Amino acid sequence: MLQRKRNDRQDNRSAKPPANAAGGSRRPYFRRRKVCKFCDQKIDVIDYKEVKLLSQFISERGKILPRRLTGTCSPHQRLVAIAVKRARNIALLPFATRL
Repeated sequence: MLQRKRNDRQDNRSAKPPANAAGGSRRPYFRRRKVCKFCDQKIDVIDYKEVKLLSQFISERGKILPRRLTGTCSPHQRLVAIAVKRARNIALLPFATRL
């Protein structure tokens, strides 16, 4: 019984046509590489008092956005995280928002 179920599954997998055979070729999706805002504008110091700048790196819920979403490089992402945490501690930025 168990052996028969396995064989049925294998048969079903092999019966599917390849993805591109169904209808024409697709173009590969091209995503533009994100560039670090701080490297591009040559900003060396990320100050915790610049709330307008830091709020770009925070989600609506108050969380720090990851590098893959913002496009910042790792040294600047670390500085952003430190600046956001400092700004939260002196109540310039919220820790979290209400629902």
